[in-house]
Amino acid sequence: MTESSLAPTSMGDQFHLVEEALEQAYSLAVEHLRGVDSRPVSRLASWDQMQAALDEPLPETGTAPGAAIAEWAERAAAGIVGSAGPRFFGFVIGGSTPAALGGDWLASALDQMTGMWSASPAAAETEQVVLRWLKDLFDLPESWGGAITSGGTMSNLTGLAAARQWASEQLGFSAAEDGLAGHPAIPIVSSTEIHASARKALANLGFGRNSVITVPAPGGRIDLSALKRTLDELDGPVIVIANAGEVNTGQFDDLNGMADIIEKRGNAWLHVDGAFGLFAAASPSLSYLTAGIERADSVASDAHKWLNVPYDCGFMFVRDQDYLLRSFSTAGAYLAPVGGDGPDPVQATPEMSRRFRALSMWCALKAAGRSGYREMIERCVGNAADFADFVVEEDGLELMNPAPLNIVCFRYAPEGMSPEEQDIANKTALRAMQEHGRVFCTPTVWNGRSAIRAAFGNWTTTTADVEVLKEEVQRVMPD
Repeated sequence: MTESSLAPTSMGDQFHLVEEALEQAYSLAVEHLRGVDSRPVSRLASWDQMQAALDEPLPETGTAPGAAIAEWAERAAAGIVGSAGPRFFGFVIGGSTPAALGGDWLASALDQMTGMWSASPAAAETEQVVLRWLKDLFDLPESWGGAITSGGTMSNLTGLAAARQWASEQLGFSAAEDGLAGHPAIPIVSSTEIHASARKALANLGFGRNSVITVPAPGGRIDLSALKRTLDELDGPVIVIANAGEVNTGQFDDLNGMADIIEKRGNAWLHVDGAFGLFAAASPSLSYLTAGIERADSVASDAHKWLNVPYDCGFMFVRDQDYLLRSFSTAGAYLAPVGGDGPDPVQATPEMSRRFRALSMWCALKAAGRSGYREMIERCVGNAADFADFVVEEDGLELMNPAPLNIVCFRYAPEGMSPEEQDIANKTALRAMQEHGRVFCTPTVWNGRSAIRAAFGNWTTTTADVEVLKEEVQRVMPD
């Protein structure tokens, strides 16, 4: 037998292979994290480059586990992005706190099946504790139910599935049991700034991406008068989707205002997409942004954003857990409980096969506590405010929208250039910034004009890193 074989061996031999693989992974991980703030954030590796580095026929014979891990790291190096580091301002991505990373490694080693209580009482109860801690952190009603998911898209899908079940029962059928075909349409209302993940969730739930009735959102916030007019024109149950942290600007819909309109109309479900914006509720100085979120029927969020746990991880809450259970409950002779009377998470989530994501969350929350997350969130928002002030004061830059939270949307706007020329200049400057590799920001379009997003969500980002970002923005300033 060779070290590359998967043939059964003694426990001693098996542990030798496991130890070798983990030691190699540990060494590479430490090397990566130790230098993540000094290496280029991204090398913008091309598809051709990565194919040349990694694409090969399936090997006929294997390689020792540690050697296989080391080989991948060497060959893939050009395509590894420093998204865990302090100068990655792209998208909205946190890093991984030490406790979260350690918990995630342990979760992989334990390899628990987290769908059923009997398969892992430890995992199932950890999920329940994490959900309770998160409700406490965000000051949400203790009576609410919830679920751990893979991220914002699955959190939106899970909450909107509960909304679909509620609406279908209002119309006299069960969407989970009967499907939507042949039944009255269920209107979906949101602002023009609805996130792509919510549209994707709606597609997977059978509503369709284009089913959304959109309401204007000047400046990124839904127009309440237009929302009321739209709801007044619709009959029957309606699902309304709000944004707590619009993706381009970080703006918040007026959740109390929306809830007032919905309660007065009646027969509507309010779902809040709070992928990163929900975290404002953890800070006394920022919680005004989420005022009214406790009046929602479901709330979706991401853990691999501002909770700073490894990908992939998300969570959601619902006012009435029964709608989740009726949406996702499943049965089978082989799924019969073996013992115990705890909850089966699979009954409240789309996935039957699920990682033990809750362990990294438990470790992160236990290690940092409420005060740790409050401080980190406020520090990130302070970094964003500092950079937004720089944009306002710097000649040739334009702040596209006030920055209430951790997203700064800005644009190069040199005098003497037409708007179209400025669009080209922004794309060129951003590309130059990314190629240099000291920082990483991402493009967007706001109010029809090319713009740039800088997101501040990593627990390790310091004021010195923000200064590097400012330097890079100045360095690639169009002439």
